[in-house]
Amino acid sequence: MLAAAQEHLIEIDFSKTNGFFRPLHSINKGGFAAGGTISLAEQLRPLNIPFARLHDCQWPAPDLVDMHAIFRDLKADSADPKSYDFALTDEYLRSVFAAGMHIVYRLGESIEHTEAKRFVHPPADPGRWANACVGIIKHYNDAWANGFRYGIKYWEIWNEPENRPAMWTGTDDDYFQLYTTAAARIKAEFPDLKVGGPSVGFSGTFRDGVFQPSSFVTNFLVRCHLASVPLDFFSWHCYTDDPAELTTRARAIRRLLDRHGFITTESHLNEWNYLPGNSWNGASRKATPSEREKYFHAMAGMPGAAFILTALIELQDAPVDMCNLFHGELGAFGLFNEFGVAQPNYHALEAFSRIARGPRASIRGNVPGQLAAAASDSLILISNFKHNTHEILIRASGRDLATCRVQINSRDPVEHKFTAGELRLQLPSPAIAIILLNPQ
Repeated sequence: MLAAAQEHLIEIDFSKTNGFFRPLHSINKGGFAAGGTISLAEQLRPLNIPFARLHDCQWPAPDLVDMHAIFRDLKADSADPKSYDFALTDEYLRSVFAAGMHIVYRLGESIEHTEAKRFVHPPADPGRWANACVGIIKHYNDAWANGFRYGIKYWEIWNEPENRPAMWTGTDDDYFQLYTTAAARIKAEFPDLKVGGPSVGFSGTFRDGVFQPSSFVTNFLVRCHLASVPLDFFSWHCYTDDPAELTTRARAIRRLLDRHGFITTESHLNEWNYLPGNSWNGASRKATPSEREKYFHAMAGMPGAAFILTALIELQDAPVDMCNLFHGELGAFGLFNEFGVAQPNYHALEAFSRIARGPRASIRGNVPGQLAAAASDSLILISNFKHNTHEILIRASGRDLATCRVQINSRDPVEHKFTAGELRLQLPSPAIAIILLNPQ
């Protein structure tokens, strides 16, 4: 017989604060979906999501946002509004803003997993491509070509150019030339905007605890530094089954940027999610249908939800400026199933949104990568991703827990024990507890 797991103590001091929570719960995409038949704005708006990064929008059949969908002929006159087709992208951006989100606009193309590649090739003329980028920015920020004044601040050049051939069929130098050309052109026209990249999927590895950046990342930073090319934000991705890796990698990348002279460059973790088994096998072509179903059910279910909330709590102290979960649309990796029904990972963002921007109470008892707790003036969140305890004991000073209400996994209030100023509740992993201190 296995021994019962011991209780785990969480101590909260509401009289001491660590500043305020940072709203790091941005997403990728999240406008209308399924070819315009499903609007997600009403469900996303209550989450108060800061930013939506526009990449792989409506994948696997993207016909908007991407360069080929808007500026179809690179030989066309980029100064002529007739060279652009903005209609579908206009509609998509309206839906994103209707959900209350700002935008990070990825200039480039969506991923192509098919053997035949149509659009992920290096532009034949980087200068013309950069000019088309200027036209897109003018349309959405300067009302050019019957456009808008959205004030979109962040513009990203391509996505995962080291991910070949799914995202880029050229060489490292091909991408470096595209980035340097486009970044310089955009900043010359719009000096107040923020331009960045490379939205790298593989940033490097850790060996004996030391971060070894990939050669692509190192060469990109060297090239930008030597050429004095604008790099307002450096974007990178991380899919893992260990929430602690996100914070560890964020610290390593911050040190890397500083070492290369990019002290003021923002760090954007703009794709991340739970990777079941720390492997892509369950999402591969070789996976059986039942394996794929199990894999994505774990990502969208309680394992993924507890992972997300644990990560968002731990990232509060990491040197990262923006985090964009992949993604806020329908289906695999998303917050909603194919019918638009919110999944458990949606409720993780919902829980975090209730504490974001509030004061951070001092907490002891978190276990990196396993169990994370956070508290504001009226709310306590506990995420048990994979700690072996089944019972949480909460001691708090500065607040009375006697009248609190406890929800587990966003369900109806559950029974809990309150004795001698301590709150005791059952929370086997993976699970999320929401404790309302001033229930109405």
